[in-house]
Amino acid sequence: MKFLNKIEEIIAATCLIVMTILTFSNVVARYVFSASFSFSEEITTYLFVLLSLLGTAIAAKRGAHLGLSIITDAVSPQVRKILHCIGFFIATIFCLAIFWYGIGMVANQRMLGQVTAGMQWPEWIFGSFVPIGAFFATIRFGEVLIKEIKSKPDVKGEEEMPS
Repeated sequence: MKFLNKIEEIIAATCLIVMTILTFSNVVARYVFSASFSFSEEITTYLFVLLSLLGTAIAAKRGAHLGLSIITDAVSPQVRKILHCIGFFIATIFCLAIFWYGIGMVANQRMLGQVTAGMQWPEWIFGSFVPIGAFFATIRFGEVLIKEIKSKPDVKGEEEMPS
């Protein structure tokens, strides 16, 4: 079960490793062989999309998203809790919308038979990175929202952060 709790980190690390190897290999190929791999930039770009969405999920899970605290610092712990719940709810709905429209985008890409520019692979393969990443972000924001709803405001002004 620990594997499922770390799935985003595992996929993100794999993406980063593949991106690094591809980019490094492409640079070496350019300087040594005066030729580059035509597919490396394309794959790296698509993996960056997945990595960004997974990073969102990881930050949500860790409670590490940036926030504008000028308002929440000036209100009572109860109001702060409500504002946090509203923020996490909006983030969950936003990620759910990306997931939903991402599925539509992938279905469209499949139906139209779109292929990538460089490798001529089916576009939907890489397009699926959007709903996959958004799925993880939706789940993690939903978890943080539930933890926030269940938590009790701290009397000192500091609220228990979801971990």
